[in-house]
Order: sequence, then structure tokens, then C-alpha cells
Amino acid sequence: MTERLGEIAALGTALLWTLTYVQFTIAVRKIGPSVLNRLRLLFALVFLICAHAVVFGLPLPLDAGAARWGWLTLSGVIGFAISDAFLFRGLLHLGAHRTSLVMSLIPVTSALMAWGVFGQRLSWIQITAGLVTIGGVALVVSSRANGSTRDLRRNVGIGVLFALGAVLAQSSRYILSLQGMSGGFPPLSANVLQILAATVAVWAVSAVRGTARSSFAGLRDRLAATTTIGGALTGPFLGVTFSLVALSQAPVGIASTLMALSPVFLLPLSRIVFKEPITVPAVLGTVLAIAGVAILFLF
Repeated sequence: MTERLGEIAALGTALLWTLTYVQFTIAVRKIGPSVLNRLRLLFALVFLICAHAVVFGLPLPLDAGAARWGWLTLSGVIGFAISDAFLFRGLLHLGAHRTSLVMSLIPVTSALMAWGVFGQRLSWIQITAGLVTIGGVALVVSSRANGSTRDLRRNVGIGVLFALGAVLAQSSRYILSLQGMSGGFPPLSANVLQILAATVAVWAVSAVRGTARSSFAGLRDRLAATTTIGGALTGPFLGVTFSLVALSQAPVGIASTLMALSPVFLLPLSRIVFKEPITVPAVLGTVLAIAGVAILFLF
């Protein structure tokens, strides 16, 4: 179990992000991408500070050191303030399914970055397993995207560009996070610093624009408030903490491939929540993705 801690944490991340996709897809249609980005970061920061105080006795890791603060601040701004701003606009234009399909490219870009920066290499078996997993994810999501409503089919090109921006920014966050956590720095502490930096960045921009106070008006809608707070809990709080554990305990390519399984887990949830049919191609894609995960574990 200990030897596979990174892979287990990565699968946990995929499950948590699945719940986050569902909640944020609902919330972004209620209050818009910019307001959602600001509010969920604020709530996530409160959760993280409380958790850090309980675990380490301090709300913030003040002894992290200037270099570590720098890496994790940059990671937080790129990976949350910027990446998720793109992601939420992708969700708005594409919906959860197509956006998650584009986001499944993260393992490829992350592995390439890790190869260039850290020299991490994957065996041909692991590369094949990653491709099988990504192919299964693509088959699942593309088969369901055909059933999208007219609203979700509009502005596909713009939505894809936003989602690709999120992919590049999120992959950069993975690499910067590894730099910031070098030397055994706790993932929870790293997450606090990342979310703190992102929260300060988005609210500072909002204050300059004069939109900070009006952001809280979106919480008057009960469904928007519930999904925003719930998404902050499962996403930037629990999900990102799990992802940092995964990245610190497993190679970037393997961890990010397992974390890309969210579209597969979205299949039954979307059936329950959005009443979408489960098609034969979707089932075949799920089998492919699970096969890829099995190969990763066995080899």
C-alpha cells in the first residue's frame, strides 16, 4: 500500500475532481466563470488554513523559505488563478464532457515537461498504458459529446482554446509544484501557499476592477452557493492536496495519467445527475481506460 501511495492518491484525485466537475459545471452556469473562480478560491483557502492549523499548529508554513515560497506562489498563480480561469470558460462553452476530454491531454504535456526538466523517463509499456488510458477517456467523452445540447455545441472553437490554455497552465503547475515540494515539503503546506497566492491574485485584480463586493451576490442562489462551496471542498482543498501527494510519490507521467481518469468516472455520475444515456462506445472507452490503469499498476 505504501509503495503505491502516489498512484492511490492520483486515483483519489480523479474521483474528487469528478465531483468538482459536476458541481462547478452547475455553478458556472449560475454565477459565471470569474465570480466562481474568486469564490471557490476564497472558500478553499479557509478550508486549507483550518486544516493546516489542526495538522501543524500554524495557519501558514511561515518557515518554508523564500525560494519555496517563490516556486509555490508562481505555481499557484499559474495553476489556479490562470489555469482555472481558462477551465471555467471552457466549461461554459463546452460543458463538462468536452472540457474534460481536452484536459486529458495534461498527462502528455506533463510527461514531456518532466522529461525536459527532470529527465524522468517512462518505459514503452508505461507509455503504451498511458496512451490506452487517454484513448479510453477520449472515446468515453466523445461518444457522450454527440448528445450535447445546442447551447453546448456553440463556440466550440473558443472553448477548446480556453481548455488548451488550462492544460498548459495545469501542466506547468505540476512541474513548479515538484520544485516547491523538493526536500520533503508537506503537500498540505504546499497547497496552502499555492491557494493563498492564487486567492490574493484574483481578488486583487477584482478589487482594481471594482467587482470584488458584487462577487458575493452570487451566493444568494442556494444551488450556486452549495455547488461553489462543495466544489471548493472537493477541488482545490482535497483534490489538489491529493494531487500533490501523488506528484511527490509517483512519476509525473503516471500520476497525471491516473488523475486524467475523471471523464471515465463522470460516466455514471452524469447518468444520475444529468440523465444522460450510457452508450456502447462509452462502455468500451471505460474498459480501455481501466485496462490502461491496470497496466500502469502491474508494470
